[in-house]
Amino acid sequence: ERLMNCVINASKRIKNETALSSGAASVSFTAVQYIMQNVPEVSQKNILLFGVGKIGRNTCENLIKHTQNKHITLINRTREKAEQVAGKFNVVVKDFADLQTEISKADVLVVATGAATPTVHEEFINPNKPILILDLSIPKNVAEEVAQLPNVTLLHMDELSKRKDEALERRKEAIPQALAIIEEVKVEFFQWVDNRKFAPTIKALKSKLESLKNAEMDFHRKKISDFNEEQAELISNRIIQKITTQLVNHLKDTSSIDESISWLQEVFQLEVSA
Repeated sequence: ERLMNCVINASKRIKNETALSSGAASVSFTAVQYIMQNVPEVSQKNILLFGVGKIGRNTCENLIKHTQNKHITLINRTREKAEQVAGKFNVVVKDFADLQTEISKADVLVVATGAATPTVHEEFINPNKPILILDLSIPKNVAEEVAQLPNVTLLHMDELSKRKDEALERRKEAIPQALAIIEEVKVEFFQWVDNRKFAPTIKALKSKLESLKNAEMDFHRKKISDFNEEQAELISNRIIQKITTQLVNHLKDTSSIDESISWLQEVFQLEVSA
């Protein structure tokens, strides 16, 4: 339990104190992050995702998770595959024949198809409506002339990959800082483990000293008529505390902890329970 708590603590510190988890580390998430940063009121926009391969599925999942958008439409050449993806999420599926109609209504178009030639052409674009197009396909599936349209902002996978690579580089730069935090937490954990190692011995020693104190208290109580039991109790407890504290500090600092524990157990004839 202690170890798991240390792991969780290290994870939280790394996330809060370093840049290790900053920025997008995948093209699909980079695309969604770009949409969120550049499309105002993104949750209210019409988003069309064309293509539901691996990148398309990941992009769809990230869109739903991070944009809270309820207006996402999927289109795939094979409708069945789009319906399989839609079954996991609350999105609409349209036929491939509706592609041009849906593009004309979209505020954001994500193209993640695997065609060998462009599938989105200039005539598909509504000239009266601004649109952001992210082409996540290799090779490019959005025709070059689309980028020349004044109402179109087109970003290709190459540009998104650069952003992803920059984010990864920032994360790599944070690795030494993250490792230092892990090392710090490790040191604290193993100190605790070492303390646990001698804790039963210190507990047994304290119990032994308490027994010796009680025996002496009984002796002096009978021996001295005006014995100040309260004062004697206070002084004895302080002495016991000082002795145990001194020994604990020694055990924390010593490199031969097992030998010191064995010596204490032998000298004071301690019965140490596990």
